[in-house]
Amino acid sequence: MSQYTLPDLPYDFGALEPHLSGQILELHHDKHHAAYVAGANTAVEKLAEARASDELGPPLTGLERNLAFHVSGHLLHSLYWLNMSPDGGERPDGELAAAIDEDLGGIGQLQAQMNAVVATVQGSGWAALSWEPLGQRLVVHQILDHQDNVAGGSLPILVLDAWEHAFYLQYRNVKADYAKAFWNVVNWPDVAERFTRVRGVTLP
Repeated sequence: MSQYTLPDLPYDFGALEPHLSGQILELHHDKHHAAYVAGANTAVEKLAEARASDELGPPLTGLERNLAFHVSGHLLHSLYWLNMSPDGGERPDGELAAAIDEDLGGIGQLQAQMNAVVATVQGSGWAALSWEPLGQRLVVHQILDHQDNVAGGSLPILVLDAWEHAFYLQYRNVKADYAKAFWNVVNWPDVAERFTRVRGVTLP
């Protein structure tokens, strides 16, 4: 049975300073992200055990929920690391910039909406820029915890972690400052590459 694995960071822990501290990145990647990977593997194993023993009663719902939670956390964190770069910032260009202009009113409006999403997260969640394949358009939305409040089939291309472990050691309770700092490290070439790929997805 295949196992989920923790990806290496594509840069050193301190590479995104001063915008994100090395201490935060080390704890976030090596502890929090690693826990989601371990949780996903445990959920897969327990589901296999339940199938093998024909114990497919009420506990199955909890196992399925755990799998969705941990796999989604693993996926979003894996994307989050790649969405950032020590050489980030700047502005998007080309077809991505044109789509942001058409669907969201421009880069300023995208940033303002994602910042507002982060500021208004109640509890734990994410801000995301996603491709919604049914409408063939970009959307900004809040992801509750790791997977709720997402239109089915939507594919995230840029995510901003709004869980406290992503910012609290450096920004305390001022999430707005953390959200603003994020734009200094956004890896727009990575986002643009994802945008090119997801536009090939159509539903149903």
